Amino acid sequence: MAEPIRIAKHMAARGVASRREAESMIEEGRVTLNGKVVQTPATFIDPESDDVRLDGNVMPEKPPTVWYLLYKPRGYVTGRRDPDGRKTVDEFVEHLRHRVEPVGRLDLETEGALIFTNDGDTAHRLLHPSTLVPKRYLAKVYRTPDERDLKTIRTGVYLDDGRTAPARVRLLETTGQANAWIEVTVTEGRNRLIRRMMAQLGHPVSKLRRESFGTVSINGMERGQLRPLTPAEIRRIHDLAEGRQPQKAGRVQYKKGFARPKQDTRRKPRKQRPPKGKKPSGRR
Repeated sequence: MAEPIRIAKHMAARGVASRREAESMIEEGRVTLNGKVVQTPATFIDPESDDVRLDGNVMPEKPPTVWYLLYKPRGYVTGRRDPDGRKTVDEFVEHLRHRVEPVGRLDLETEGALIFTNDGDTAHRLLHPSTLVPKRYLAKVYRTPDERDLKTIRTGVYLDDGRTAPARVRLLETTGQANAWIEVTVTEGRNRLIRRMMAQLGHPVSKLRRESFGTVSINGMERGQLRPLTPAEIRRIHDLAEGRQPQKAGRVQYKKGFARPKQDTRRKPRKQRPPKGKKPSGRR
């Protein structure tokens, strides 16, 4: 018998819906468990032996795990559907063979790195506050922040929902129109965090781009481009989800009691040079 899991999680793992969408389907009476309509999304099942069906259809086999990075353009909602009819990021992933969901969100006017996957457990851990996954942004702000403003960002800005966690920040350049570009790296996932921080300090944001999520960057990509993550990037993502520090993510760890592989430190023999004034002998 496999470890019991919630039925909505099982449906999401089989790629038929997100967990939230699966919960709505259950509440609509569209899901059955061993021939009986499921009454609550909190129902636990055995994924190996129980018969779960959606609209009478058997659940598909579990798909392989996939990871993608999208350079999200401005003007797109992070979601599959928008009640106001605005464009959504689903436009960039709907052609994929396996259903994927975004890891976190970017607001309508923010562009940049947005990761998609069908690995819900790892995505959940990446978004958990305890993992402290860094997100690096470039922001164009009104008026140049002074050292006092930068220090406040580094120590914490008081917002209506509490003080922000310490963030890294540096001034990149100033423009002739009394604007400036700054780089900010945060480890929180609060809604519109960068915009709210800078507005609180009197530097409203006019442009915002997320350059990287964890150790995955949009460097070299074009707006609207979607690419699969490399095996090395996926390894680092899993390390970050386990709470490993970004600078160590993806590196091989050696457990105590196991010796590291030895390197060959023996010197290679030097080639013998002929004495001065003599030419090396050879065939004529």
